[in-house]
Amino acid sequence: MTYIHDTIVKLQKTSPAQAEFYQAVEEILDSLQPILETNEKYKKHAIIERMVEPERQIMFRVPWVDDQGNVQVNKGYRIEFNSALGPYKGGLRFHPSVNASIIKFLGFEQIFKNALTGLPIGGGKGGANFDPKGKSDGEIMRFCQSFINELYRHIGPTCDVPAGDIGVGAREIGYMFGQYKRLTGNYDGVFTGKSLLWGGSLVRKEATGYGCVYFAQYMLEDQNQSLAGKTCLVSGAGNVAIYTIEKLYELGALPITCSDSSGTLYHETGINLATLKELKEVRKVRLEEYLQHHPDARYIPVSDYPADGHAVWRFPAELAFPCATQNELTEQDAQTLVANGVIAVSEGANMPSTQDAVEVFLNAKICYGPGKAANAGGVATSQLEMAQNASMQTWSFAEVDEKLKVIMKNIYRNARDTAAEFGEPHNLVLGANIAGFRKVADAMIEQGVV
Repeated sequence: MTYIHDTIVKLQKTSPAQAEFYQAVEEILDSLQPILETNEKYKKHAIIERMVEPERQIMFRVPWVDDQGNVQVNKGYRIEFNSALGPYKGGLRFHPSVNASIIKFLGFEQIFKNALTGLPIGGGKGGANFDPKGKSDGEIMRFCQSFINELYRHIGPTCDVPAGDIGVGAREIGYMFGQYKRLTGNYDGVFTGKSLLWGGSLVRKEATGYGCVYFAQYMLEDQNQSLAGKTCLVSGAGNVAIYTIEKLYELGALPITCSDSSGTLYHETGINLATLKELKEVRKVRLEEYLQHHPDARYIPVSDYPADGHAVWRFPAELAFPCATQNELTEQDAQTLVANGVIAVSEGANMPSTQDAVEVFLNAKICYGPGKAANAGGVATSQLEMAQNASMQTWSFAEVDEKLKVIMKNIYRNARDTAAEFGEPHNLVLGANIAGFRKVADAMIEQGVV
């Protein structure tokens, strides 16, 4: 489609060297062809041209002092992409890989993900190329305070509400909120993912992983199947992966893998959740130490990975949950999963499958839950945290979990029904993208040229 091609070419000129961002835009625009071809209003109002350009891009230096007294400098970002449906909402990622392309791809995806939740939140994302690994608490505190010294000007409970992401947990949110409060004199719900001691919500830590499993459950139910008794592959070893594994066990499934940046862990009898939490949430060490507790498990270092993909996807299983990072699952990985009999893939990470891998899943007509739908549980529960803060209430774990289940069911049904409307009932990528796009685009039209 010339219109889409021209949009990508223009982006490559105005936003050079941003491969991840182009990938996210192209994937979404390709699936929007059916609605763009039949609705001239979107072209008339230049919705695509406006939607691919952030409303605001904030980039700034973050100077801080390490424990040796040396000044370090990192680069910080906040991309406020689209506020048609509500305040910008999306996490902050602290990781050495962070750059403008990564943040823009995440922010663009967040627009549609947040729209799918049905909640009044817009899309944004932020972060810095700072690596928390190996840093002391004092260094992390000083970095977070310096980061907020700039960002506080641009955020607030009714304009932009950041949350956590890779490298940003309750500790980092606490340091940033404390500095925000000190600078503004306001005690308000400007962050989500806060500690339960001062305004956080139960289930927030678990939400993305739980929601990813709920989404898989709803996909399987439509096929007259269940999670019970299914063998599952999970990648990652952070919050999303850990609580995906926890919920899989609760619903009767058997997760046999997880992974970190050093390698993949395979335990045929099932990943021991208590050991995993001890290693990753308490001691914060490499997965390889799992073998000291469970010598019957197997560890595959990154150096032994297949040249064409990731070791975690090469084990026979029925379900797969990519929960680590973008583009971790290649075309060959996808082909191996399908050949090994995988019947469903539910993405806990953002854009974890390459476009070629997605095509393999769609062509095989297996159940495939794209990240913007399947991993929306985290941002949905963040909005529930905002609602609790605004009303000065605290809901029980069961209440929040039940609301999360309802939201994930609605997201699934919306994507499924929209896909069916456009003649591709198995294609939840198309369904999720069109459903999210329509909601945002129509709101943009109603709000005028802004």
